[in-house]
Amino acid sequence: MIRIEPRSSVPRALKYGVPVLSALIALALAAIPLLLAGANLAEAYGKMYTGVFGSMFSFTEMLTRATPLIFTGLAAALAFRAKLWNIGAEGQLYLGALAAAAIGTGLIDAPAFILVPLILIAGAAAGAAGMAAPAYLKTRFGADEVVTTLLLNFIILIFLQMMLEGPLKDPMGMGWPQSAPILDEGMLPQLLPRMRVHWGLILALLAAVISQIMLGRSVWGFKLRAVGENAAAALHAGIGVRRTIMSAAIVSGALAGLAGVSEVAGLKGYLTADLSPGFGYTGIVVAMLAGLSPLGVVAAALFIASVFVGADSMSRAIGVSSYLADLVVSMSLISVLIGGFVARYKVSFGNPAKGAA
Repeated sequence: MIRIEPRSSVPRALKYGVPVLSALIALALAAIPLLLAGANLAEAYGKMYTGVFGSMFSFTEMLTRATPLIFTGLAAALAFRAKLWNIGAEGQLYLGALAAAAIGTGLIDAPAFILVPLILIAGAAAGAAGMAAPAYLKTRFGADEVVTTLLLNFIILIFLQMMLEGPLKDPMGMGWPQSAPILDEGMLPQLLPRMRVHWGLILALLAAVISQIMLGRSVWGFKLRAVGENAAAALHAGIGVRRTIMSAAIVSGALAGLAGVSEVAGLKGYLTADLSPGFGYTGIVVAMLAGLSPLGVVAAALFIASVFVGADSMSRAIGVSSYLADLVVSMSLISVLIGGFVARYKVSFGNPAKGAA
């Protein structure tokens, strides 16, 4: 008889080894479509490696790609810790970008040391508002946040398109649906000359460190983890479950909003409806690959960004579809889910002990 039983404790090696092994398995499985496409594996993976680490430019491009993934990965990780399933980071990212464009394109004329913080605060507040509404519906009426956050993504995108065709449309954009450029005083400074990597990366790393400290060493973090482990027990212990969930939602949405700010005010310089290629959804994979650890999110985001940038380079070099990157990311998520199940449960063979219920 085969029985699946929960483990009394998860071995540390298994806990930290699952994400690493999942990434390696995903890369190994990616060899199958490469072989079917007739590619040389050594050359393909070599091009993927040099496409990320072959030059300073390619390395900084990877860091640039990782920046919004760190923000959205943190947004998902902190919400998921409280069993708040935020699937709306994509929409919250666009709300943050929309707020950055609304303020940074001339609404407020101020020097950089004033305008940049205002844009960051506005973007974070807009993202927080985008997640606060579904969280309120959950805590007040029991609405499923998976449904509300997911559907809100489409509503936000339609609203964004309306704004880009209306009040925010650039009169000098030759008819293209895009906002006016962000003022120079509102742009995040570049970290390196002639490179696209910007100070959004530093903000993302600071957010990861602060999140790790708050989650592990603060009363708020303890409440968040307690609610995520067992909301009924947390309520019985005197923890305000609704308040904790709302605070997690606000922080999660704010982080996703900062991802939008970093893309508009740090990289692109103006807002379009195709600003994000799915950073909000990929952030969920990043969070799961990191085991919901804020510092692990940084490592997972760097890995996912390396896969995307490396796959693009490999595609141009040997003529293999760049969609291989999406395949690796998807297989990483599946591997993490399977690995997480193995970490939490053990398979036993034989009859259960006599007298067991």
